[in-house]
Amino acid sequence: MPSPEPVPPPEILLYDWDNTLVDGWAGITAALNAVFVAFGRPLWRADETRARVRVSLAESFPAMFGDDWPRARDIFYTTLRGEHLRHLRLMPGVEALLAAGGRWPQGVVSNKAGAFLRAEVAHLGWDGHFRAVIGAGDAAADKPDPAPLHLALRKMGAEVGPHVWYIGDTALDMQAARAAGCRPVLLGDASHDGGIARAAPELQFADGLALAAYLTAA
Repeated sequence: MPSPEPVPPPEILLYDWDNTLVDGWAGITAALNAVFVAFGRPLWRADETRARVRVSLAESFPAMFGDDWPRARDIFYTTLRGEHLRHLRLMPGVEALLAAGGRWPQGVVSNKAGAFLRAEVAHLGWDGHFRAVIGAGDAAADKPDPAPLHLALRKMGAEVGPHVWYIGDTALDMQAARAAGCRPVLLGDASHDGGIARAAPELQFADGLALAAYLTAA
């Protein structure tokens, strides 16, 4: 199991969104279940959604719904538009983390659709924290492709390298970080995604408070 070891402090902090900074799974689950009702499929619980959702909708829905995926997409986004802000919750220690991370430029790279992602950032009053907010569909490809991380860094006027920490909660996030040439940093234990060993981060922290303390001491 990796543990925080002395490494050069970051110069750029990029964060995943869902299950890293916020818990929006109830809203996502409600939107998915609206689709499943329309297609006569079994419903998911929020914990099932958290365990199963990784890639962007544009990648997952064609596999799930075939040629009818655009109708599923429209139902999903119509429902999510009315649900996602109401269900939004902060992950533990996130306010302390963003405050500690404020010593460096910060950004968000998520597989949530860009318009919904930016609406959630604005709803929380967090626009001032982030110099770039990149969601699904904003770059040429979505995570685990490195394109959205590279786009965020271009918008921030920054170069790629291990001085850029990409902080997420899944193996896919760590894969995207490595592909982009950034340092993969896991928040939590990835128990919903096969555990720490599967994620294979360079650094791992229990929660936002632990990472905030590390950054404060850096």
